[in-house]
Amino acid sequence: MNQKGIFKNVVVKKYIMGLSGLFLILFLLVHLSINLCALIPDGGNTFNELAEFMDLPVIKPLEVGLFIGFIIHILDALVLTLQNRKARKNGYEVSAANANSKWYSRSMGILGTLLLMFLIIHLAHFWFPNRFTGYELDGKESHNLYQLMLYTFNELWIVVLYVLVQISLGYHLLHGFRSAFQTLGLNHPRYNTIIEGLGVIYSITVPLLFAVIPVILYLRIHGYIPY
Repeated sequence: MNQKGIFKNVVVKKYIMGLSGLFLILFLLVHLSINLCALIPDGGNTFNELAEFMDLPVIKPLEVGLFIGFIIHILDALVLTLQNRKARKNGYEVSAANANSKWYSRSMGILGTLLLMFLIIHLAHFWFPNRFTGYELDGKESHNLYQLMLYTFNELWIVVLYVLVQISLGYHLLHGFRSAFQTLGLNHPRYNTIIEGLGVIYSITVPLLFAVIPVILYLRIHGYIPY
């Protein structure tokens, strides 16, 4: 493939990355909204009702689309990372990149890998048992997803893991939010400051709220705060 063809190929991949990234940004908002309902002091009734709604057949195509979005985003990121490494042929280019970009922008591959590992753990904790294998609580089969959350976040190391991963997610979003708009051409000198500000707010608020959920549930379980 000639240089023009390689450039075009990279541009297409970046557009795919931007579109899948915006899709996942919207998904995080929906997922966070549902998970925050677990903090409502009603014994998990609201959260379980929403979880049952997400099990309806009409939701299944959206779930399939979500998985496709994740797979496309991950594979596209892997290909772009490998191509970027090949493009850095000498130390000068690497030094220039270090001088003109944030460390988390240069570490998207590492941050993305950490998030992928966490995603697998998260699916094993909640999605897979809820969809396929079922789960037992106190020796009895249960379909109470809220109780499964309490059971999972009873372990301090799991809570710490979830909190640490949200830090990785925050840094990943700091670069990804702005980059997605820029890649898709949705940037303009008049609005760039607003987009960047929204990106910072989103990248801090969303991971912070995700991190708060297991912490509060852990504190509830062990009696540090009331239900």
